[in-house]
Amino acid sequence: MRKNFGSGKGGPLMFPMPVLMIATYDENGTPNVMNAAWGGISGVKEISICVDLGHKTTANVKARRAFTVSMAVADQVAACDYVGIVSGNDAPDKFARAGFHAVKSEFVDAPVIRELPMTLECRLVSYDDATERLVGEIVNISAEEGVLGEDGKIDVQKLRPITFDPVHNTYLTLGEIVGNAFRDGLKLK
Repeated sequence: MRKNFGSGKGGPLMFPMPVLMIATYDENGTPNVMNAAWGGISGVKEISICVDLGHKTTANVKARRAFTVSMAVADQVAACDYVGIVSGNDAPDKFARAGFHAVKSEFVDAPVIRELPMTLECRLVSYDDATERLVGEIVNISAEEGVLGEDGKIDVQKLRPITFDPVHNTYLTLGEIVGNAFRDGLKLK
């Protein structure tokens, strides 16, 4: 028997929910970053994220028309959580206080966070004040060599991205491989 949860008390329920680190520069060129969970790929070269209009990040994205999105990772969980707790409007130095270091993206006017090994570098497509939906064009994806597998591609098990469990307010790492996409289902064809 199923239990009904309605539309998700306290917010929508979906698993896994990525922990996305949105980084921008402010009007003075100071890096800023926030933690967001309501987002994902919405097109071939597009990401969409729900970002409150009142965030410093939102103002920065609208002014600079660029941002980066890094995957939060297990060994940086405290820093990634911290930048989600503290507002850039109240703590303009939260990027540095989290222990993050910025390198300017080669592709957009936004910082790449050295401590987070995978980053999507994005150009602003749109931000809707009514729905608070941020849409970005992904112009580059970069990754540290330490998270690449023998095939030269990003290895999720080396990356160790975390996901957010909105039911228990916990962070989880992705687990073991349980199947092969586009192959295991062929036996049912």
